[in-house]
Amino acid sequence: MPNLRKIEAAVPAIREKKKVAAYARVSMQSERMLHSLSAQVSYYSGLIQKNSDWEYAGVYADDFISGTNTVKRDEFKRMLADCEAGKIDIILTKSISRFARNTVDLLETVRHLKDLGVEVRFEKERIRSMDGDGELMLTILASFAQEESRSISDNVKWGIRKRMQNGIPNGHFRIYGYRWEGDELVIVPEEAEVVKRIFRNFLDGKSRLETERELADEGITTRDGCRWGDSNIKVVLTNVTYTGNLLLQKEFISDPISKQRKKNRGELPQYYVEDTHPAIIDKATFDFVQEEMARRRELGALANKSLNTSCFTGKIKCPYCGQSYMHNKRTDRGDMEFWNCGSKKKKKKGTGCPVGGTINHKNMVKVCTEVLGLDEFDEAIFLEKVDHIDVPERYTLEFHMADGNVVTKDCLNTGHRDCWTPERRAEVSMKRRKNGTNPIGASCFTGKIKCVSCGCNFRKATRNCKDGSKVSHWRCAEHNGCDSPSLREDLLEQMAAEVLGLDAFDAAAFREKIDRVEVLSSSELRFCFKDGRTVSRNWQPPERVGRPWTEEQRAKFKESIKGAYTPERRRQMSEHMKQLRKERGDKWRREK
Repeated sequence: MPNLRKIEAAVPAIREKKKVAAYARVSMQSERMLHSLSAQVSYYSGLIQKNSDWEYAGVYADDFISGTNTVKRDEFKRMLADCEAGKIDIILTKSISRFARNTVDLLETVRHLKDLGVEVRFEKERIRSMDGDGELMLTILASFAQEESRSISDNVKWGIRKRMQNGIPNGHFRIYGYRWEGDELVIVPEEAEVVKRIFRNFLDGKSRLETERELADEGITTRDGCRWGDSNIKVVLTNVTYTGNLLLQKEFISDPISKQRKKNRGELPQYYVEDTHPAIIDKATFDFVQEEMARRRELGALANKSLNTSCFTGKIKCPYCGQSYMHNKRTDRGDMEFWNCGSKKKKKKGTGCPVGGTINHKNMVKVCTEVLGLDEFDEAIFLEKVDHIDVPERYTLEFHMADGNVVTKDCLNTGHRDCWTPERRAEVSMKRRKNGTNPIGASCFTGKIKCVSCGCNFRKATRNCKDGSKVSHWRCAEHNGCDSPSLREDLLEQMAAEVLGLDAFDAAAFREKIDRVEVLSSSELRFCFKDGRTVSRNWQPPERVGRPWTEEQRAKFKESIKGAYTPERRRQMSEHMKQLRKERGDKWRREK
C-alpha cells in the first residue's frame, strides 16, 4: 500500500513594513530657503505615507546650518540616535550635499548606518548605500560636494573682502559699549562708562587683576551677566573700535570644512577705516595704553604690582619647560619659602617638568651672595649683574651673568629640616602626645609598645592569609641590628587582658590604665601602669604550624625538579663535583 503524506496549506507570511524616515537641510537663512525646506518636508512626508510597504518614521530637518560638519546639526544627530535605537530602517534624502558636504563625515556616517542595517537612499544621484558599488559612488560624489562647498566659501570670502575694501564691515558684530541701530554703531552710555573706567584704571597703574576684582566687588557684569575676567578686560583695552575707527579682517577662517578661526597676524591684508562711529576713547589715549601694555609685557610679572614679587621674579628659568619659577610660602610647618617650576601651577600638558623638586629661598639667597662675592645680599647688585638663573637639574643653579659668564653652583633644599626648630618640635610633640601619632584608624597599642634595646616604637603590619583572614603583628621600627621579637596582636591582647584582670580584652581599659609596654628582650615584656606599677610577663612566640603537602603539590614539585635537571645540567654538575674533589682532596666536604 503506498505511503500517504498530507501537505498542509501554506499560510501567507505578512510582510513587515519598513520604518522609513527622511532628512532635509538648508544652509542659508532666507525666505526662499525656508520655502525650500518646507517643500522638502511636505514632499517626503507624502511620499513615505503613500507607500503601503513603508511605515512613516518622521522627517528630520536642520535649518540654516552648514553641512560641512555635524556638530550643530541637532536633528541629524537625533536621527542617528533613533537609528541606533532601531526606530529607522531606511533614510531618504534629496542629495549627497543635503546629507553632508564633508567626505569623511559622510562616509563614516553611512558606514555606521550600514553596520546598523540602515539604508540611505540619495534620490538625485540614485545611490543606495546597501548596493555593492554604493560606497565607491558616494566617495566620488561626496568629494565633488565638498569641493563645491569650498568653492562657495571662496566666492563668499571674495565678496566679504571686496566689501571690506570699501570700508563695509562683515555683519553686525557684538561689542560692549555700543549697539547697532540699522547700520550705525550707537554708544550705550552705561556700558561706555565701564569702558572708560577700565582704561582709566589701567592708566592709573592698576593691573587688569585689580580692575577685575574692583568690578566684581561692585557687582558690575558683562552684557551677558557674567563676571568680568582678565581676558575680557584685555579685549577692551586692545580694541581699536572704541576710538571711533574700525579695523576690518582681524580674524579669518582658514578652512571652510573645519571652520577653524584664526587671528590675522599678517597672512591677509587688514583694512583700517577712520571715523565710522562715535568714539568712547580718544586715539591718543588708546595708543598710550598700547605702549604701556607693551612695556608691562616686557617687564613680565614685575609690572603687576598686585603680585608679591621680588628681585628673583622672572629671573629663575626652567631650560626644559621654558617657564619661570614661582614663589611659594607655607606657614603650616613654620616659615617655609621656596620656588618651583611654573609648569606645576599652570598645569602644562605633557609629562611635567623633568627637573622636579623645589629651590629653598634662604639657601638660594646664600648661594647668590657667594656668586656675587658679597658679604650681604644686595637686590640692586643682583639685578644689575645677573641676567637669569637656569635650573638644569635638581638642586643645581646655573647663573648667567650680564657680562656673559656662566657660574654653576649647588643649592640643596633643606627647607623641611630648617622648619623643625626646637619650638616646632615641642609643639608637634605635645600635639602627638595629646592626640596620638595616627588618630584616624589607630590601635590602642599605637605608640604604647617601646623597644628598650633601641628606643624605637613598634609598628603594626597586617598580612592576608590564604583563607582570607588577616593577621596583625607588631614589630620594632628599627630593622637593622634589633633582635626584638615580632608580637602577634591577638596573643598580645590575651596577655594584656590577663595583666588587667579581665576575661576579655578591652581597648578602652588598656588606654586608661596602661602607660606603655616595654619589650625587654626576645622573651620578656613589661607592662607599665599609669599609677607606677609594673608587671612582667614571658613572651612565648607561637610555634609555626606547617601544613602537610597535598598529593597535587607533591606531584607538581616532582615535575618541576624533573624539568630543572636536564641532561645538560646533570653533566655540568658532575663536572663541577669532579673539579671540587680534585682541588680539595679528601676534605672537600668540610671546606667552604
